[in-house]
Amino acid sequence: MSLPLNRRTFCKAAASALVCASWAGARANDSTKSPTIAELDRILDEPVLTTEFLKEPVTVRSIELLENGREYLVRARSTSGIEALTVPNPSRMALTFPIFLKAILPVFVNQDARRLEPLLWDAYRANSNYKLQGLAFWVGIAAVEMALLELLAQAAGRPLADFFGGAIRRDVPVYYASGNRGNAPQQEVDYLRKLVGDSGVRAIKFRLGGRMSRNADSLPGRTEKLIPMVRKALGDDMTLYADANSSYDAGEAIRIGRLMEGHRYAFYEEPCEFDDLWSTKEVADALTIPVAGGEQEFSLHRWKWVIANRGVDIVQPDLHYGGGLIRATKVARMAAAAGMSVVPHMSGGGLGYLDVVHFASFTPNIGPFMEFKGRTTLPVECPTSSLKVENGQVRCPTGVGCV
Repeated sequence: MSLPLNRRTFCKAAASALVCASWAGARANDSTKSPTIAELDRILDEPVLTTEFLKEPVTVRSIELLENGREYLVRARSTSGIEALTVPNPSRMALTFPIFLKAILPVFVNQDARRLEPLLWDAYRANSNYKLQGLAFWVGIAAVEMALLELLAQAAGRPLADFFGGAIRRDVPVYYASGNRGNAPQQEVDYLRKLVGDSGVRAIKFRLGGRMSRNADSLPGRTEKLIPMVRKALGDDMTLYADANSSYDAGEAIRIGRLMEGHRYAFYEEPCEFDDLWSTKEVADALTIPVAGGEQEFSLHRWKWVIANRGVDIVQPDLHYGGGLIRATKVARMAAAAGMSVVPHMSGGGLGYLDVVHFASFTPNIGPFMEFKGRTTLPVECPTSSLKVENGQVRCPTGVGCV
């Protein structure tokens, strides 16, 4: 499959120094690369995990789901006495824990955790679990995967990145994201200023539209007012992103995207309904601003289509919603083959922000800033990182496992 030299290819290249100046130099997008389906299939078939340094089996004795207030913990234990505690997505686990306990956990108990990668497929097939495909299933798979990765790391005495080929960066620049929608434009501008504060953060994202609203704004005229106001308030040196959360059809999304281009925004997230891949591609083809998407995508086959057909410019797998770090790495590697960058979505809650920092530490084609929604309500200590934003970045822990 080849990508012809069309308006999109030409305009995105020509505008890289103007519309997306804040992205240039750090983004991996290269519209001249066009991998074939066969090439992407080979990437999907290649193993991700490196476990050669574990010479003995790490047999899973038990996996438990524990509740701590509004948070959840997953505790995995091996037959040799190793114990690992990890944090799944709390809000989704509160709704989907029956699937996690009844359909997913039994597949992994009594198995060698070194076989984690093929076990993901086994769990998908077991008892027709594939019929459950969607966020409710893959959130649970991510929870198990992260627990067993921690168990493997404890057994090997190694940091998490070593299982993905090793860390290539330690300090990860981040962007703050506003969760507001429906407040007045000036209120949002004031909030964004406060959010940035003295953190040193050089990028920020806010919300447009009405969320799955079929072109209705959350307040009349809010989006059109907010786009120029944020640029004026935060200045030319701030990298600006905006997230529509599936608000528009293709025509309206293109209109809003043109406004963003005029004020030099660096990416436009999820302009159309998230599962309308074709309208999203239409928007991406029409605009020079990079279009980002994929936070709710859980199918590696659909990811393959999106990447092969350039349905977005920036891929955004969610580490929890999409089934974990292994599957997100496969998406990132397919994207790299297409010259595309990856900016994982951060679904919020628990220690999801820390999972993103770890992913960024070993993924070559990440974008210039990672999403940060850090809040630590659990008693977490880390001697090699504050786990906080300092000078606009978060230092990735280098201890055993996740910390």
